[in-house]
Amino acid sequence: MEPEPAPRDVAELSMLDPRVIDPGQELVRREELADRDLDQIVRVMEALRRWREADRRASEASRRYMRLGETDMRAIRYLIAAGHHGRPVTPGALAGHLKISTASTTKLLDRLVEGGHVLRHPHPSDRRSVVIEVTAATRRTARLTVGRRHARRFGVISRLSPAERELVAVFLEDLAHTVDEE
Repeated sequence: MEPEPAPRDVAELSMLDPRVIDPGQELVRREELADRDLDQIVRVMEALRRWREADRRASEASRRYMRLGETDMRAIRYLIAAGHHGRPVTPGALAGHLKISTASTTKLLDRLVEGGHVLRHPHPSDRRSVVIEVTAATRRTARLTVGRRHARRFGVISRLSPAERELVAVFLEDLAHTVDEE
């Protein structure tokens, strides 16, 4: 039998540790897990929390810098990606991608045009429609902020072995399913 660990100060306790937040094991059964296993699980959960928080702060900073809302930023990313592949994007296609109404898309595009982020052009083959493209300045800014952050993440993942990448992918997919199940 392992010795009891020394009691920790409340400031040292993780609010993700089931020993702290679920001492009666009403939600998390852990009888078969050793303390070192629980410590490692909590370490993973804390690392995920830190990553989510860092990602949230970075995304907010990018949106503030570019003066964009979350949906606006998703629209910009989609328009940039479509532009890289030479695909014209209509307001209807953008609405479909963002899963918002055409009225909301019109308001979004009006904001983005007014902010100097996108341009509307006549559609090359359908004179009743327009295509939307990101301005060069916004493309450059997005590349320097969001693009660089994405490249750093890609670099971290590329350093993993194929087996490690598979393990991480399965882990994150399984974790995503825990939210879907709610």
